[in-house]
Amino acid sequence: MTERSASKAQSIVTEVRRRIVDREWRQGDRIPDEAELAIEFGVARATVNKALQLLAEEGLLERKRRAGTHVTVNPARKATLTIPIVREQIEGAGMAYSHRIIAQNRSAAPADIAARMDLARDQMMIHLRTVHYGDEKPFQVEDRWINPIAAPGAEDVDFQRINPNEWLVRNFPWSRGDIAFSAENANARDARLLETRQGTALLILQRTTWNDQGAITSVRLAFHPGYCMRAIP
Repeated sequence: MTERSASKAQSIVTEVRRRIVDREWRQGDRIPDEAELAIEFGVARATVNKALQLLAEEGLLERKRRAGTHVTVNPARKATLTIPIVREQIEGAGMAYSHRIIAQNRSAAPADIAARMDLARDQMMIHLRTVHYGDEKPFQVEDRWINPIAAPGAEDVDFQRINPNEWLVRNFPWSRGDIAFSAENANARDARLLETRQGTALLILQRTTWNDQGAITSVRLAFHPGYCMRAIP
């Protein structure tokens, strides 16, 4: 599958997963067949097949020859990493979105980041610090490392125009990832960028993703005080 086809397949995965999570397609429902979905999404049938197979591997779909594809009833609990586009989160909450790049440079990552990404200590990467805003109030601070080998073209992107989260999600489908949550007291930098007091309790998310070329990115997200993350079973 070409990189473009893989990207289209991932877009279909994201949309079908949304329909299931939002219960547009309920447990036990038969979904449209591959030919119908290929027309809807404007892709080859093989691309739809790949997307549905990925969702079947996640346990969200059940595929049987002649019986069609159905939303799984009582799907097995399997961790699924879905990376949201922050702009869409903020706009979906009815707020005006904006972002600001606080710092951007090219350097080797510190030892803990290089180890997390399975990269050599001397490999050069792009380091960005970004603040995302909703109605001009800080929503999220991200401290991100991007591997230009797994995300070619990153060095030429104007991240003031498009934030790194959205650019990566739209251009580089990931094949695996890991995620960790923790609660931390705001350090001086987080407090300043989130416009809160040092020591305030914050939800912290650390996420790393990979594709066939290696680690794409590793990011630490610090959310504004009181942020609540919900999971829909």
